[in-house]
Amino acid sequence: MRASVLLKSSLLTSLFVISSCATTKYSEDISKNDYSNLEAGKMYTVMMKDGSKNQKMLFRNVDGDNLIGTAGKKDSAEVIIPKAKVAAVRDSRKAGITAGAAVIGAAGVAAIVLSSSRAD
Repeated sequence: MRASVLLKSSLLTSLFVISSCATTKYSEDISKNDYSNLEAGKMYTVMMKDGSKNQKMLFRNVDGDNLIGTAGKKDSAEVIIPKAKVAAVRDSRKAGITAGAAVIGAAGVAAIVLSSSRAD
């Protein structure tokens, strides 16, 4: 009985975490990549193909072959990232929500397992 409850709750938690993914990955062929899902005024973390440090930016627009934004809401330093160097873009806000949801889900699973083990 206990293993069945644990298995079901684990599957539900993993399904929830997977369905709320916050990262958009891009291919090597930049002509196939669609940057229309990026919204102006939102913070994004841009992961680079060359393995260099991830860059956080307040996205402004796409200009030709570059992503344009600022270093942050309070820092107005302009950030220009070539599309050819972008491996993936993560929405910072959604990533935080996903992490919080995973913690809450794990706590729920622990509570279910604990209560089912006491019921036996």
